[in-house]
Amino acid sequence: MLAFLSLSSQATAMAVSRRDRVGNGVRCQGAPQGVSKGAFVGRALERATHRWPVPTSVAVPTGRVGHRRVAWLRATATQPTLVKPKQTGDAHADLCINTIRFLAIDAVEAANAGHPGAPMGQAPLAFTLWDKYMRFNPKNPGWANRDRFVLSCGHASMLQYALLYLYGYDRPNMDDIKQFRQLGSITAGHPENYLVPGVEVTTGPLGTGVAQAVGLAIAEAHLAATFNKPDAKIVDQFTYFIMSDGCAQEGVAAEASSLAGHLRLGKLIGFYDDNKISIDGDTDLSFSEDVGKRYEAYGWQVLHVANGNEDLAGLARAIEQARSDLSRPSLIIFRTIIGYGAPNKANTGGVHGAALGADEVRATRDNLDWKYGPFEVPDAALQHFRRKVDEGAKLEAAWKQQLAQYQQKYPELAARFERQVLRQEKSPGWEQALKECAAKQGAMATRQASGAMLNALAPIMPELIGGAADLAPSCNTLLKGTGDFSRHDYAARNMRFGVREAAMTAVTLGMRLHNSGLVPYCATFFIFTDFARPLIRLAALSEAGITFIGTHDSVALGEDGPTHQPVEHLASFRAMPNLYMFRPCDANEVAAGYALSLKSAHRPVILALTRQKVSKVATSSYDGALRGGYVVADHAAAGGTPDLILIGTGSEVEVVLAAADTLQKEDGLRVRVVSMPCVELFQEQDAAYIESVLPQAVPRSKRIACEAAASFGWSRYADHTVCVDTFGHSGKGDEVLKFFGITAQNVTKQARLVAMA
Repeated sequence: MLAFLSLSSQATAMAVSRRDRVGNGVRCQGAPQGVSKGAFVGRALERATHRWPVPTSVAVPTGRVGHRRVAWLRATATQPTLVKPKQTGDAHADLCINTIRFLAIDAVEAANAGHPGAPMGQAPLAFTLWDKYMRFNPKNPGWANRDRFVLSCGHASMLQYALLYLYGYDRPNMDDIKQFRQLGSITAGHPENYLVPGVEVTTGPLGTGVAQAVGLAIAEAHLAATFNKPDAKIVDQFTYFIMSDGCAQEGVAAEASSLAGHLRLGKLIGFYDDNKISIDGDTDLSFSEDVGKRYEAYGWQVLHVANGNEDLAGLARAIEQARSDLSRPSLIIFRTIIGYGAPNKANTGGVHGAALGADEVRATRDNLDWKYGPFEVPDAALQHFRRKVDEGAKLEAAWKQQLAQYQQKYPELAARFERQVLRQEKSPGWEQALKECAAKQGAMATRQASGAMLNALAPIMPELIGGAADLAPSCNTLLKGTGDFSRHDYAARNMRFGVREAAMTAVTLGMRLHNSGLVPYCATFFIFTDFARPLIRLAALSEAGITFIGTHDSVALGEDGPTHQPVEHLASFRAMPNLYMFRPCDANEVAAGYALSLKSAHRPVILALTRQKVSKVATSSYDGALRGGYVVADHAAAGGTPDLILIGTGSEVEVVLAAADTLQKEDGLRVRVVSMPCVELFQEQDAAYIESVLPQAVPRSKRIACEAAASFGWSRYADHTVCVDTFGHSGKGDEVLKFFGITAQNVTKQARLVAMA
């Protein structure tokens, strides 16, 4: 595409960066309407990279000159001349694409909030992908063999909502579209999987959609390797995602893309909307790397579409080339103009994160020859989109015929497929396996007990899959005899995530949200949840029950020192909504923690586990732990009121038990000991149960909580704490605990003071 630009004859001539083009069908002989000539020229000057004499008349090419795109500016000072953009050249396609665009424009305008620019630029790509290549059934969004689509740039949510409505999903409907971003609406500011069935994963934090898409693709690869046969492909799905410049800059996307390339996930196809505009303005302000070269280095096939706004044939060719190469993931870099069609705001930061405004909406309608009113969908366009309802039903019906043939040929695998994938039921016998495993364990680190539980489950739960962030031996996460998941063996079940905690968590989340019955887990040192925290939060928000294993859970880990010693982490996760923070004291409680996770389909569970060996508590209880807190010892007479209550979690349960014994023997105090592995779960119990464990007759002033972590939050149950409220220290683990007073002797001392008060 060629464009021309003339400025004052006295202006300095220059070449500007690759984004300085006058696209969108605008031929300018001055500043665009609504932008001062000074500001317009200033913006061009800011983007300038070189200066040299300018010829008297210069075309502005969009092709590359070396690494940069070059545009020439030359001077006069007259008003702009608007030229209608040619769009795709296909009137019917333009009608459909502009239907998507204007639903986004009108919804953002009605809400007076949102991001219209990306949907306006991405609409041609989305239309091409959904219309020609995506396999889905609008009337059954959960069809097991559907393709998956992830909008990683979740701020462009109206693109996805428009697609779902137009292609015939039951929700969102037009009323939902009109309620975009309103309180109580399912059309939230960013796509949320738990609100809209056609939304596979929740996106919004940039880059997280890319990483979750990798998880979806891993799930597909694993299921295909597990169930498919040479004459029967009952698992055959592509995973598609759209990413933005912001996604390309986020570390979690880089981590996950690196892993995807390493694993050669050939059915993962990404689209990078290379529009070069962010909220701050031109991405040259902070971002100049060659993303394509980076992805090639990751091992991806990288394809380019120079004009993603108008070249539908080019987009289709790129998609077909990506789909034909199953030996590696593909990234299609397509250049767009953000806010395509808006004559004054296109290609600016102003169209990124704000409504266009009434004047610009009218101008955009004129510019794109859109004769329809707000939220009006042309009949011809709607008929075209809605044909996918019948097509989707036929796709699913044909797949069901394949499945019926598969059931005849491979009845055992088919039965597992129906149980796991279709009904999403867990293998029978898992709870008994946990209890039996716990009964066999003695004194050991709870991380070791966790490893025992995983290997008790692995033989009877083939859906169990997971791993650690390069810490499998330390976190005890290897499943014996199940192999390493790799490009050579997608059927294996030990994930090797590498040192990628953020991506690990997002990938695990994506595997869970594939909704095919997989039971994924991931692990690292508890301190390194700092890398994973945003994704753990996203899992909680997404109502996705994943198991996160955090070992080396306190200052007791010792010599690695304060950089590796978690202090505030338990309290911070207890504050996170829709999350169970579970810190078990021994193998019985570890088994309960796994049971809680397996029962919590819509709520993540974090298991905080010790590095050091702990005793097996004689009175610990699987069932008690599943109520969050329970009495493990009581020196008061049956029905009597204790003098004191000591509360412990994890490795400190044995500490408070020892203190209680001393207080009873030496001081004659009636002391109750409570193990509270999961505060949130305990708080969910009925009032009668809570009263039976922590009776009001023993006020908070007569209770002490002991935990080798921050005291924050314990005031709900106790006025006194023996905790750690500073960063830790390097040293032997038992010496560090003694330094901080996490000992039976110190708890005894503090309890005597409380008893006398």
